[in-house]
Amino acid sequence: MTTDPRAGLLLVMQHADSAFPSGGFAFSQGLEASSLLADRFGGFEFEPYVRTQLIHRWTCADRVALVRSHRMKGDLARIMELDAEVEASTAIDVLRHGSRRNGMAFLTAHRRLGCAPADDYAKLVRAGQASGHLCVVQGLVWHDLGVGEDAAVAISGYQCVASLATAAVRLGLLGALEAQAAIARLHPLVATLSATPIEDDEPLAAFIPLAEIAVLMPDASGQRLFSS
Repeated sequence: MTTDPRAGLLLVMQHADSAFPSGGFAFSQGLEASSLLADRFGGFEFEPYVRTQLIHRWTCADRVALVRSHRMKGDLARIMELDAEVEASTAIDVLRHGSRRNGMAFLTAHRRLGCAPADDYAKLVRAGQASGHLCVVQGLVWHDLGVGEDAAVAISGYQCVASLATAAVRLGLLGALEAQAAIARLHPLVATLSATPIEDDEPLAAFIPLAEIAVLMPDASGQRLFSS
């Protein structure tokens, strides 16, 4: 942990960077499936899709789990209970398994960088005692590294938008500059949602039915770039 604000800013930048090998940027959260099935859902537009994900999933589910985990300050027993809550509340198996894969990738990266809580929790996941959902392990690890709650939420919100923008570029839905312009337009929404208070026992809630239906439906091409 550092008290130097410049060092703290650099730490946040490092962990928000898509180059950090955490696995989160390989997951499209249903964007690919939704875009492939656009004709069945009345067309596909990137920014409205991301706004829906932010408002109806990230702010009330992923962000809540992240903050609650961060506030548990490394208490693995309580974090395991929260992890089980995330597991139970994620109904779609494709999204559930994707969150687990990304969580394990995140733990593995930090374990190799010498983060003891990441190593301890990865052992619990491998032993089948914990699921290792991404939002939960982010709270655990970022607290240990000295990333404050507000900064952790900002990283998570930025990554939610940026990962979807990256997926959209890879799928040919947006150009690189269009994606950056969209990210900038979405910053105020992320900031507003990030400021919504969270209770220590806040329940998890997400409602993105069209994206979840799209993930479950086979697409015409039979081939996808993303697992979700």
